Amino acid sequence: MKSQDTPFVGGPLDGRVLPVLLGPTGHPPKTYRVPVPDAAGGPPTVLVYRRVQAGRSPRLGLHQGWKYEYDPEGDDGGRIRWPWSKPRPKPGATPGGGPDAADE
Repeated sequence: MKSQDTPFVGGPLDGRVLPVLLGPTGHPPKTYRVPVPDAAGGPPTVLVYRRVQAGRSPRLGLHQGWKYEYDPEGDDGGRIRWPWSKPRPKPGATPGGGPDAADE
């Protein structure tokens, strides 16, 4: 399997460059999960990093690779998000999308 040295930004792995296995398309996975064992012997904490573009070339706008950014919330519910799925509600949004009672 091929791997690619990928930089990590933010969180406990900030500034590190780790080899990440590439998938069949030649891209690293969209999310990278790092289990960190608990010192007290409890369940491990899972750090979640999301793949983003590392940048674009200034002249032609070509893709220049990937990097991982720390996602402090890191909870996707463990479900696959299909393109035709309803979008997730934004944190703090009113359920149902209507006006708040405080707005009246």
